[in-house]
Amino acid sequence: MSGFKTISPVDGSVLVERPLHDTVAIDRTLSAAHRAQASWARTPLAERLALLERAVDHFVRQGTDIAAEITWQMGRPLVHSPGEIRGFEERARAMLALAPEALAPVVPLAKPGFRRRIERSPLGIVAVIAPWNYPYLTAVNAIIPALAAGNVVVLKHSHQTPLCAERFQAAFDHAGLPEGVFSHLHLSHEDTATLMADARIAHVAFTGSVAGGHAVVKALSQGFATAGLELGGKDAAYVCADAHLPAAIDTLTDGAFYNAGQSCCGIKRIYVQETRYQEFVEGVVDLTHRYTLGNPLDPATTLGPVVRASAADGLRDQVAQAIQLGAQQAIDQRRFADGGYGSPYLAPSVLLKASQSSPIVQEESFGPVLAILPVRDDAMAIQYINDSAFGLTCAIFSQDLERADRLAMQCETGTVFVNRCDYLDPYLSWTGYKHSGRGATLSVVGYEQLTRPHSIHMKELVV
Repeated sequence: MSGFKTISPVDGSVLVERPLHDTVAIDRTLSAAHRAQASWARTPLAERLALLERAVDHFVRQGTDIAAEITWQMGRPLVHSPGEIRGFEERARAMLALAPEALAPVVPLAKPGFRRRIERSPLGIVAVIAPWNYPYLTAVNAIIPALAAGNVVVLKHSHQTPLCAERFQAAFDHAGLPEGVFSHLHLSHEDTATLMADARIAHVAFTGSVAGGHAVVKALSQGFATAGLELGGKDAAYVCADAHLPAAIDTLTDGAFYNAGQSCCGIKRIYVQETRYQEFVEGVVDLTHRYTLGNPLDPATTLGPVVRASAADGLRDQVAQAIQLGAQQAIDQRRFADGGYGSPYLAPSVLLKASQSSPIVQEESFGPVLAILPVRDDAMAIQYINDSAFGLTCAIFSQDLERADRLAMQCETGTVFVNRCDYLDPYLSWTGYKHSGRGATLSVVGYEQLTRPHSIHMKELVV
């Protein structure tokens, strides 16, 4: 049986070694999941929710150790990693609280002589394919509601964050979920496709790249499994002339560089009404220069390494290309401990004078790279926001909320923030337009993706 190694971006050491599961293990796991699903679906909702609450409790109690593991696996500063545990708990408890409403039967208006309702029935086996950048926050969006709805789950996590799959397993085992209701597999790309293509899989919840989304669709093309795809982003913000500038500067700089910019909904391009452009740029540059790039285990570090050296080198090349095409680097990168080519420690970039059509504005950059462009007015800002292959989120900064609301309705993105960014509210749906994906997670809408309508139509007979 072959295996894999997880290389920590902190110091380049081998952090984890695990064997890969093979097709025999896939079959065994799916058989157990299939056997467990009918009984789990018949378990009263209140009992399912109680078991899942117990699992969340156990997970949160391990939070300090789990946060340290996040840092070692993917490089986020240790001062920031506990935020993922808090976010996990917020989303998990919200989805459990929403379950009774979301899973309640839909009862149409009364019709004499008939009894009618629509039940929310589980799909069956849900495969969750999770990424490394927010290893718990992405996975929890599907895992908890899938289980609450009466599905069973098989989790395949990134090879960069395999301990996260094992932490999920430990929490559900501790809570006493029946065997087969939740399981995890460490798989190669080829065997992940085999898992997804198996006829026993009813739904795939995938978070990853656009290319990965195409691979999911291809794997499912021979069957009828559904898929929820959370893919890439090139998320934009618009700073109106009437914005509260200090709040916009602070919020958007954090939105661009938190988690070393490795967020699907991180801010990558900012459009600023030209009368405030210079002031805004100066504020972002000043705040960025205060970041400390370094070992994420150091409490003083606010910007850790990107996940691997090859990713950093790709971003260095992307920035160099942008500068060759006329963009201007606004950051003095000598202020940062950039390790140079071959190192995952990458200085942040704030690029000015890039054109709207340039690759740095149009193509995804999964790291601490930000472009800032001036715009004349609202119409130009909306045109530029929507001029993208992606449509995950955007943010509008204005003190006129009616104006912001009108603009929000014109944005071709799954979420529009006003005076904030880079946050998932579990009571709102999380979805994307265009290449940012399809389907939805979170909120009562998220449950719709994990159940099928089951109509019951009774006619009362008078004998």
